[in-house]
Amino acid sequence: MDTKNYHVGDNFDEMFTKEGQVRPHYADFLKLLGKTSAKRMSHLQHSANKTQVAMGMTFNVYHDNQGIEKILHLDIVPRIIPNAEWKKLEAGLKQRIYALNLFIQDIYNDQKALKDKIVPEDLVLGSKDFLKPCIGMTPPKGIWCHITGTDLVRNNDGNYYILEDNLRCPSGVSYMLESREIIKRAYPDLFNQLGVMPVSDYPVKLLKMLQYISNKEKPVVGVLTPGIYNSAYFEHSYLALQMGVELVSGVDLLVKNKKVYMQTTKGLEQIDVLYRRIDDTFLDPLTFNPISMLGVPGIFQAYKAGNIAIANAPGTGVADDKAVYAYVPRLIKYYLGEDPILENVPTYLCREEKDRQYVLDHIEDLVVKETNAAGGYGMLIGPKSTKEEHAKFRNLIKSNPTNYIAQPTLSLSTVPTLTENEGLQGRHVDLRPYILYGEDIEVIPGALTRVALKKGSLVVNSSQGGGSKDTWVLYG
Repeated sequence: MDTKNYHVGDNFDEMFTKEGQVRPHYADFLKLLGKTSAKRMSHLQHSANKTQVAMGMTFNVYHDNQGIEKILHLDIVPRIIPNAEWKKLEAGLKQRIYALNLFIQDIYNDQKALKDKIVPEDLVLGSKDFLKPCIGMTPPKGIWCHITGTDLVRNNDGNYYILEDNLRCPSGVSYMLESREIIKRAYPDLFNQLGVMPVSDYPVKLLKMLQYISNKEKPVVGVLTPGIYNSAYFEHSYLALQMGVELVSGVDLLVKNKKVYMQTTKGLEQIDVLYRRIDDTFLDPLTFNPISMLGVPGIFQAYKAGNIAIANAPGTGVADDKAVYAYVPRLIKYYLGEDPILENVPTYLCREEKDRQYVLDHIEDLVVKETNAAGGYGMLIGPKSTKEEHAKFRNLIKSNPTNYIAQPTLSLSTVPTLTENEGLQGRHVDLRPYILYGEDIEVIPGALTRVALKKGSLVVNSSQGGGSKDTWVLYG
């Protein structure tokens, strides 16, 4: 397939330099492209799409009039990351997760970071994700954030920056796993030739971590799902199947004598560990949201009594707040005495007068986000928005400044992507590696690369029309 018409543009392109030279880790892939016709590439893409549907790799999009079941479009051009680059990402993510776990433990117990004014007290204690019932608690093995999906972006300078931390119920890992199986079939010889690190053992590692946080020798593990209408239900059922554990919803569980039981055809069976895929406040209507129909009445008391382990721990979401995110570099220095290996995207806190005024004056150049929104919602991309939208967000910020942060509009690196009419063209991507925290902190050597399929778009979220790529991390 010809790449002569490929346009690098002003962004950092992961396959080509500004001068149009192929980067060394993509050289073998470029050779393969040169031997592959456009028709063959189109056929491979069509086959990938059909395989996704056959595998049931769909997600639900709410508020979509065109039907709720969609596939997360998998582009057949992989993103390739050299080993040295990955090592830095791995070290930076481990450092960050370790510090964030210490922070969560601290704010629910001694609150030293608040007393020492490392983070504003009202920001944490006033957060809707700070759960008062968790005060004084330490979860099993002292681990709060067992599974994390951290979003990174790469700017024009070629450096990676942390965009946000996802410590509640990070999704997408099943797409990383299934995408690998599909793309391996497309390029079997190249995959082995390059030496791509495997990700297929993730379910084994996830199960091992879940078993580790129980105090039982052979704990019974389950995945707690909100049900079939949840946008990530495919992932919930997929992970339960791959781990060989039960997939349960709230109606399948009950609490007796502060112990949690599954209702089975053979009667009640105690369950010891839950990988929960529902939000904190829906876990237990007796402790949190009284109208929740998704959780299990009394499960929090069973958790407090030490009779069940829950991953991620209830209360973890307070470290997921986009306003708290701005303070993570300070938290790393405070708890670990180290400088951050990976930097944040520069962030303006609208709660602070100087920052707020800067945002109001430069909103056309900034990305503005709600601190508690996700999935690309509650967001303004200044350069891509109208004057009316700028005015609307100025008013929102003025009326509730604590609810908003702003960041410079990063360029986001590009990776060649197969388009319908223009062949291979650069499309913007981000990166979501997955980190497991059990006996050790482990970064899975692969990631979900999300890609903005629309030309020029910076929004990679699947709910907003984004797709994905397989991410190849090389051994050496």
